Amino acid sequence: MRTRPLKVALLGCGVVGSEVARIMTTHAEDLTARIGAPVELAGVAVRRPSKVREGIDPSLITTDATALVKRGDIDVIVEVIGGIEPARTLITTAFEHGASVVSANKALIAQDGAALHAAAVEHGRDLYYEAAVAGAIPLIRPLRESLAGDKVNRVLGIVNGTTNFILDAMDTTGAGYQEALDEATALGYAEADPTADVEGFDAAAKAAILAGIAFHTRVRLDDVYREGMTEVTAADFASAKRMGCTIKLLAICERAADGESVTARVHPAMIPLSHPLASVRGAYNAVFVEAEAAGQLMFYGPGAGGSPTASAVLGDLVAVCRNKLAESTGPGDSAYTQLPVSSMGAVVTRFHISLDVADKPGVLAQVATVFSEHGVSIDTVRQTGKDGEASLVVVTHRAPDAALTGTVDALRKLDTVRGVASIMRVEGE
Repeated sequence: MRTRPLKVALLGCGVVGSEVARIMTTHAEDLTARIGAPVELAGVAVRRPSKVREGIDPSLITTDATALVKRGDIDVIVEVIGGIEPARTLITTAFEHGASVVSANKALIAQDGAALHAAAVEHGRDLYYEAAVAGAIPLIRPLRESLAGDKVNRVLGIVNGTTNFILDAMDTTGAGYQEALDEATALGYAEADPTADVEGFDAAAKAAILAGIAFHTRVRLDDVYREGMTEVTAADFASAKRMGCTIKLLAICERAADGESVTARVHPAMIPLSHPLASVRGAYNAVFVEAEAAGQLMFYGPGAGGSPTASAVLGDLVAVCRNKLAESTGPGDSAYTQLPVSSMGAVVTRFHISLDVADKPGVLAQVATVFSEHGVSIDTVRQTGKDGEASLVVVTHRAPDAALTGTVDALRKLDTVRGVASIMRVEGE
């Protein structure tokens, strides 16, 4: 066994970084045995050096992250600061100065993964980022290694714990969105500013990463269609229950039926209670993978938090250190297919549309005509009315998203339609 330690530097020492440092210390003997050499924490870059960080030698603390990644004696950089800059520059600088990188930075990987992979290859380094998607759940490695010989056709999952907690609370307690959000905030599941979560930005970054790996093509954050969940109401859940469904914020990555394009999207959707994702509760994550040979696979577990995310970081650290000892690198970027990413209009799915309409004869016929004119077939209709006003709920058969958009635009122009209360896709059937 090699006796000279492999040197590791941390960029960031918040919830995740401090947990990585703790595990490196408390599990030092196990890590040495698994890697084949000891690992040594050689530096920690932070913004606030005066903060007490229990278990970390104060002499390792620095505010000069650039100098740390340029040292030349660092074997692995662990980046857990997040954001685009300075993380992007620090990672490329680390490659240039001989270090491989383990990152948990979903936003950066989703936006600039191709360029970062190219820089890693140029300098003969590793870039691993299991912790960027779904916390502790082993997902990226199975997709790019275990399923490397298979053809993945669809990845559908719950990849944000905050939104799942909120929607689960609305489902199980009947709470409204704001009430459920307040509970999530009080319990520490939601940030003070929850925009990235509830508007789907976080999930969209993860969808871009998953789609790129699953389909071996370039998928950037800008390619992902995104809808938030702030407009989901108790009435939507009531409708979902009548259909034997619940509502989840889903990341959905699909290969087209002809195999010539892919789509990636994030939005709330109704899914049948019989689907495995329907039973995912609280702040947990789960991802459902459909592959030609392997069939249907389910990955489930805690998708965020210091310890779960640190677990994924340490798994990557062990792999990268082993590669370092073997003087090799692990699997890199695989985008040989160069498939185009189709727009949301090309997506084919079912829809649940709730309309506020006038309660008088002929309304249903008018509405049905609009659906027919736009090539959208109706599966079921439910109407309730009182005092001249009515609610009309239409569930369609599968249709292109573009056709549904045209249908809704036409419905809004009808004098008998007071408003479109809700539009939700129905998935998982």
